[in-house]
Amino acid sequence: MTKKEIVKQISERIGLTQLKTKEIVQQTFDAIVDTLIEVGRIELRNFGVFEVKMRKARKARNPRTGERVDVEPKKVVTFKPGKEMEERVRKFAHIPGPEEKAETVVLGGDDVDGEAEAMAAAKNFNRPRKTPSSPA
Repeated sequence: MTKKEIVKQISERIGLTQLKTKEIVQQTFDAIVDTLIEVGRIELRNFGVFEVKMRKARKARNPRTGERVDVEPKKVVTFKPGKEMEERVRKFAHIPGPEEKAETVVLGGDDVDGEAEAMAAAKNFNRPRKTPSSPA
């Protein structure tokens, strides 16, 4: 799923143009990134928590040469899913088997202006929920 597909689904759901919806989605992503830069943490209820953490310096190995190298400490963004998201994904997510090819999700990869987003997207965003009483 790409950002373009997310925009299309949302615009169809709420009846806005794709152009206006794309602007709203982009502003949302930008607000998340700006908050991470300024505050270092953003909590989205029932979704999850994005947090900037410091990864310690460590020793690693160059895979080509086998030479040991020092890796500098660096800031990384972590995500901890909220309870509701975890429960829904655990209950409804389809995990590809060995014979199936896993789908890669690239947000912003379809933009002509080359913007990159740092946000996870739920795969079955527009699919109806399955309930225990409904056929599979």
